[in-house]
Amino acid sequence: MKKELKGFKRLLSPDYPTCSEREQEDDCETQDRVKEGILKITLHVLREMNQTDLANTLQTKCAPVCQQKLKSRLKEKCQRINEGISNQVSSTLLNEIYTELYITEGGIGEVNNEHEVRQIEKTSRRPDTQETPIKCNDIFKASPGQNKPIRTVLTKGVAGIGKTVSVQKFILDWAVGNNNQDVHYIFPLPFRELNLMKETNISLMELLHLFFKDTKELRPTDYEDYKILFIFDGLDECRLPLDFAKNLNLFHVTESASVDVLLTNLIKGNLLPSALIWITSRPAATNQIPSDYVDQVTEVRGFNDPQKDDYFKKKIHDQSLAKRIISHMKSSRSLYIMCHIPVFCWISATVLQRMLGESESAEIPKTLTQMFTHFLIFQTKLKTEKYDGTCEVDFQLTQNNILSLGKLAFEQLEKGNLIFYEEDLRECGIDVREASVYSGICTQIFREDFELYLGKVYSFVHLSIQEFLAALFKFISFIGNKEHNSKITEFLKSEVNRAIQSESGHLDLFLRFLLGLSSVSSQALLRSLMAQTESISSSQKEIVEYIKMKIRENSSPEKCINLFHCLNELNDHSLVQEVQTYLSKTGASRLSGALLSPCQWSALVFVLLNSDEDLEEFNLSKYDQSEECLLQLLPVLKASRKADLSDCGLTEKSCLALASALSSSARLRELNLNNNNIEDSGQKLLSTGLKNPQCKLETLKLSGCLIKEEGCYALASALRLNPSHLRELDLNWNKPGDTGAKLLSVVLKDPHCKLEKLQ
Repeated sequence: MKKELKGFKRLLSPDYPTCSEREQEDDCETQDRVKEGILKITLHVLREMNQTDLANTLQTKCAPVCQQKLKSRLKEKCQRINEGISNQVSSTLLNEIYTELYITEGGIGEVNNEHEVRQIEKTSRRPDTQETPIKCNDIFKASPGQNKPIRTVLTKGVAGIGKTVSVQKFILDWAVGNNNQDVHYIFPLPFRELNLMKETNISLMELLHLFFKDTKELRPTDYEDYKILFIFDGLDECRLPLDFAKNLNLFHVTESASVDVLLTNLIKGNLLPSALIWITSRPAATNQIPSDYVDQVTEVRGFNDPQKDDYFKKKIHDQSLAKRIISHMKSSRSLYIMCHIPVFCWISATVLQRMLGESESAEIPKTLTQMFTHFLIFQTKLKTEKYDGTCEVDFQLTQNNILSLGKLAFEQLEKGNLIFYEEDLRECGIDVREASVYSGICTQIFREDFELYLGKVYSFVHLSIQEFLAALFKFISFIGNKEHNSKITEFLKSEVNRAIQSESGHLDLFLRFLLGLSSVSSQALLRSLMAQTESISSSQKEIVEYIKMKIRENSSPEKCINLFHCLNELNDHSLVQEVQTYLSKTGASRLSGALLSPCQWSALVFVLLNSDEDLEEFNLSKYDQSEECLLQLLPVLKASRKADLSDCGLTEKSCLALASALSSSARLRELNLNNNNIEDSGQKLLSTGLKNPQCKLETLKLSGCLIKEEGCYALASALRLNPSHLRELDLNWNKPGDTGAKLLSVVLKDPHCKLEKLQ
């Protein structure tokens, strides 16, 4: 036995001599097959002995030379980051600038159709302690108590939040030997590149040889023997059909099919069932992957507040200047909220480092529109100095180029596209060669990394840049039309109405920029960049009053939030100041019974949501113990961790609104409804929210709420469908009867039920 083991060790040693050229080819093949068989036996025995680490080490040591070549290539590709600039000369080492992102485990893959800025605002004040954060390198590690291994991970996050950078960091850490060394091969295949092969028929093995030439020596059996990770970045950019129901089934890496058929079979597990799959996507596109094929969903939340500060300190070497920039960003709540997006931090750092560092006389930007306008001016001046060799800006040429980019941004925004191809640029009159010099605004991605030339892909640095340029195009196009110039106010009013009518809020940020561009300060900035445009004859005051009227008319404070941001872009803070003055005079503890107008209620919601204080607990009795007050302040409740609504005379009407809040907010963990007239009808409505997977409520107090058997039946049903979160349930002073008590007892016996305290 010892001799046999020594023989195994000798044959598996990397130093063991290979066949010489003189030896017969058949002998070489025999030796390879023997070595492969011995390796399989040894790995099997080690794993049966629970020596998984030893098995992984052995398999790595025996991996073909191409593994090190792949690691070397990926290290070279991933070690630098361009932060929106495609020019390698301007890049930075990733490990020098990388700031850990806030990533949470769990969540569901259902579609969120709200505008991404709304989603950012809702998550911007969530403390780290509320959910278990995970490190990017640990996304395939099962959490304690999770028996099923994780094969497929879907990571969601809004545009620019850091999904691609997370992928890049994961690959770099693997390539340099720091993390996930049990994985033998990583194959990153971004969707924007796979799109270019839409019409190609190819086998999976041929596809990988095409993208990763160093792996051509891998044989079909190697793909099954080694641990492989496929990374598909940017599902939202996918232009492949991905028909999971109708696509043909494939089971071997040598079978040829269209690229989308290869992908669906990989994700379903028909092809390489042992391979790991990592997919990243913006929230609105996650439904393209059926939930049955996803083992874990993670969400990239971007930077929390300490990470924002950390980024600026790493990005800006002058720490005194970094502190001034951080202080300025914190002075504007709307700017600081946007700093959850790493790309926006980069935009802000680019602008403020130049303005504060060089003591420019221009006013420091305080609104989103001002920040983006300064960014556009900076990038245009950079382009003029770098590519044209002059400091003089050709206003007419610059305006033509910007409007061409704006037309591209607007038309593609209408279609919902974030990536474009050469034909899209040509249709908007953009010279493809000229587009590449706008590196800070329009990033150009070449296929040179893979020594292929399948075409070029373009995108704006971030969705918000696209929305800004789209608004600029719409604004300049309108005022440039002599026939409409006198009706600019009517034009802006129609855009306000169009945005309000959007349930998803997809025009929210576009409207903010459009109104911001109509302000006097923005027009002065634009005149320093573009050819002289006629001044707008309409009064800014008129559009401000129109927005205030719309706030008064709108019964939903939540839908009014963006209108307050619009007033901020127009430098009008009168409504907010009115409420703040009222609050300072009365004090929050003496607001009970206050008779606020709908407009003032909306302003109060905006003030509370945009205050510097974290909304830990929402106490309805501080404001007005009524259903009307609850309905007006519902957005504040959704953003809070605890809600105390006890003794407030609430009825079935409130339960409908609360069910909606529970279905849409994972933030709320404690809800106190003691001593309200909920009754069975109200409890049935409340249960529709409790059973929603989005609901993460841990404590529910329903003491003295007139709940009987029917209400308990609805409650038990909800707990069966969503059993893993509620820890404490108070049903004192109700009348569940024997039937209701039995129903709840059955739920308690469910092994998935986490209820610890039932009164």
